[in-house]
Amino acid sequence: MSRKLFCDISPMTYQISIKKEIMLRKLKNVISKEKIARDYSKEELPNIVKSHSSILIRKLVGVDLKLQENKVTNIMLACNKVNGILIHPGETFSFWSTIGPALPKYGYKKGLVIGRKGLSSGYGGGLCQMANMIHWLVLNSPLEVTELHHHSDALFPDERRTVPFGTGTSVCYNNIDYRFKNNTDQDIQILVWCENGELCGELRSQREFPCRYKLVEENHHFQKEGNLYYRISQVYRIVIDRKTNEELYKELILDNHSAVLYDYSLIPKDQIRDDNDDKQNQKNCSKISK
Repeated sequence: MSRKLFCDISPMTYQISIKKEIMLRKLKNVISKEKIARDYSKEELPNIVKSHSSILIRKLVGVDLKLQENKVTNIMLACNKVNGILIHPGETFSFWSTIGPALPKYGYKKGLVIGRKGLSSGYGGGLCQMANMIHWLVLNSPLEVTELHHHSDALFPDERRTVPFGTGTSVCYNNIDYRFKNNTDQDIQILVWCENGELCGELRSQREFPCRYKLVEENHHFQKEGNLYYRISQVYRIVIDRKTNEELYKELILDNHSAVLYDYSLIPKDQIRDDNDDKQNQKNCSKISK
């Protein structure tokens, strides 16, 4: 019989473990040689590298609408912390160093959070959407992601999703951070705001970069393995020369194999592939090659 981890003994030991991780991250930040971005500018940098928007309140089955409404409050508070931040060459953007703790004394409310045991509520819940927005902007640039924690499961069915599945990131104060480094020779700026029921964002620079970026999702389907369904796909990033429009290279950035945690009846029937399909395709290919 395996022994329980200290954090799994009781709710109290779990909280102790969380506080320990927070203190360890604070210590790591102090001794780290990373230069964290701290400067802001009300003046917008002239070049838009990438812009994006996402729906703030979605129809999620089994989720209290109040948690979604509270999420909007949390995101608006976070926008005030992020909007206008400058990341100078060589500097690192840290999600939690920028936003700080999402505590009720700062106005944060209980929103939807994803924990080790599934969905629950907690102060600052919903800030993953802000992290997802920033990560999507960064993926469409030459900036270097230095810390990323993927959501490992398919938690909800699609509802007006406009980006490839799985291209988000988990964040939890402050040991599960999202960070990227400005490895270019010019200043970068992030703008975020809420408008018409959407979270809007822009990544800006002083000048155009020589390349542009395109993200594509391929081989997307659902597959039953045993009694469970999984969401399968591969996400690629295509780097394109801005002047010649030539595709320079295509890189795999994500190989999704995510357990579906919502009601299986909500999976589109035309997107389900029998796990025997691949085996049959392999047999057919083998016959052809012979």
